[in-house]
Amino acid sequence: MKYPLTLLLFAFVIVASAQTSLDQFLSYPKESSFAASADGKNIAWVINDQGKRNIMIKTGNDVPRMLTDYNQDDGQEISHLVFSPNGTKLVFVRGGEANARGQNPNPASLAEGTEQAIYFKEIASKNPPSKITQGNNPMFFPDGLKILFAKGGQIFETSLDINAVPKLLFVARGANYGPKFSPLGNDILFTSDRGDHSFIGIYSLVTKKIKWVAPDVSNDNFPVWSPDGKQVAFIRYSGTKINQLVNYLEGQKFSVWIADAESLKGKAIWNSPSDDGGFAQDRDKPLAWTSANRILFYSEHTGWNHIFSMTPDGTDLKDITPGDAEVENYVLDAAQQNIYFDGNREDIDRRHLWKSNVTQGNPSAVTSGEGIEMFPAFGGTSLYCFRSTINSPKVLVRVDEFKKATAPINIIKAPSFAPSVFVKPEQVIFKAADGTTIHGQLFIDRKISGKRPALVYMHGGPHRQMLLGFHYSDYYSNGYAFNQYMASQGYAVVSVNYRDGIGYGKDFRRAKNQGPRGASEYQDIVAAGKFLQLLPEVDASKIGLWGGSYGGYLTAMGLSKNPELFKAGVDLHGVHDWSWDAQDATNSWGIAKNEMDIAFKSSPNADLSKWTAPVLFVHGDDDRNVQFQQTTDLVTKLREKNVPVELLVLPDEIHGFLRQESWTRIFEAAKDFFDRKLKQ
Repeated sequence: MKYPLTLLLFAFVIVASAQTSLDQFLSYPKESSFAASADGKNIAWVINDQGKRNIMIKTGNDVPRMLTDYNQDDGQEISHLVFSPNGTKLVFVRGGEANARGQNPNPASLAEGTEQAIYFKEIASKNPPSKITQGNNPMFFPDGLKILFAKGGQIFETSLDINAVPKLLFVARGANYGPKFSPLGNDILFTSDRGDHSFIGIYSLVTKKIKWVAPDVSNDNFPVWSPDGKQVAFIRYSGTKINQLVNYLEGQKFSVWIADAESLKGKAIWNSPSDDGGFAQDRDKPLAWTSANRILFYSEHTGWNHIFSMTPDGTDLKDITPGDAEVENYVLDAAQQNIYFDGNREDIDRRHLWKSNVTQGNPSAVTSGEGIEMFPAFGGTSLYCFRSTINSPKVLVRVDEFKKATAPINIIKAPSFAPSVFVKPEQVIFKAADGTTIHGQLFIDRKISGKRPALVYMHGGPHRQMLLGFHYSDYYSNGYAFNQYMASQGYAVVSVNYRDGIGYGKDFRRAKNQGPRGASEYQDIVAAGKFLQLLPEVDASKIGLWGGSYGGYLTAMGLSKNPELFKAGVDLHGVHDWSWDAQDATNSWGIAKNEMDIAFKSSPNADLSKWTAPVLFVHGDDDRNVQFQQTTDLVTKLREKNVPVELLVLPDEIHGFLRQESWTRIFEAAKDFFDRKLKQ
């Protein structure tokens, strides 16, 4: 009996799809938050196994074991792991930060509520961790008997006794944060944010007095001690003018200062040529003063985010990470003669580790190949990082610098985790209508024959970059997994790194007329859709798109602007009206009143007359990044136009979707939606 070709192809896809499930792509452990004792004998890290977050520990040559036993997918994050100076104790933070109303994330809607608290655990003890106090960012005193911690913009101290009453370290105006002990442990360096300006302070544990370092009308931040504790270095930006709107897309002029810790007088030792700061200092260690007496800092004045080294008098400036590539994180070796950094040097759509001398530079590769290596860290003399591949999410690995090899510390695989079902993402490069070169990753299972529907995926941010493998961020690791899953279900997927994103230099990230000032990046999404249409495996009439946050915005743009190209979309917590968003107190785009018109015209809401395609909206109503009402507003307007709207609301979920159950529900709904709208 003969069957039509379309029926045969449909049957083939069904057979192929039956061999894989969403769990095979999503239900895998992810590891993060590395910490090591001073001697490197003990290391700890966080493992998220299907939503159950716990701390793993490895002591000496022992096999890794669970240090905690949290057995619910409750969305409570674990962070800020810190060993005591002697390595026998560990403190950590459980729970997320409060929103503007003082409410901590509670995505599981636990009736007892949630909090962000600091916990203490004796490594050798079999007792469960003890809650010390509410707060975050714990730091041990040099004697290991007490900790500093932050709460409500103030710095507190407490012992590790669960009955101890924490007390303010000192009383000072502003939001005080970032304490750092002096080399002798007698003084504490900190930043005091006063709104339009900020100060660098020194609090003496001996005299119980505060001194202010070179106070000015500027914004001073990121202070560090000199190796001998006699000087401090910090970064200075201009203060905020009256009615000035802060636009995080723009850079800032900045200078590196040093000051005497006694006289408190300071001077600039280096000034950026242009607005080369802001983004550059959004790092773990934006400024360092090494024992080799070199000052290290980030800047974008070469067009890429690099690490620079100079002497304390501002001479002998060296770019120690040169080339057309970005640097994201680094760590100093024990002698502080070299840095180990991660970035996309010589492999622009991945991340690897490199080594560079703090004085001479001359980077050399530490890792290479098809993996993605991030977040270098030392435990004693051993080098560690987190590594992912095309078919395995990030895990903690030990790095053999001489063999250029890595080995996982702990191997736990979810029962349904099957690396063989993954396809190798292909690097694709195409041009937008204005000639801008755009990178992306193509997911396509070529074992499945015949024409297939296709999807364009857009990351959020927009300061992100999707890679040729599992992402180092949990949010985008899940996005990568879904793209892989949809490829296994007979879709072609292009993940597009549109302008405004990171990885391709300052000019690409700061593209003109982006977002609320003209949506110039939207043409990159159109280019990705047209790229898919030209693939012989793709049915050009069945292209959808999906994305979260900024990717949700671009999804809505596609459905409202180009219905002839995009036939269905899944919009996760997207912005739909820039002019309305700009009126929120958290307006970080710097949209002024005279820009409201262009902001509205750059929004999906500007013209819904052409929007006819079906859409699935997903939003958590405790979103702290994009107002839930952005979805409320657009859904209501589309329903009034009789546009086919589907909706998945996640009560109490935040922007990052903290629960595994949430991700599973989202991706099951998205897959079902696309199957109904593009396959049938």
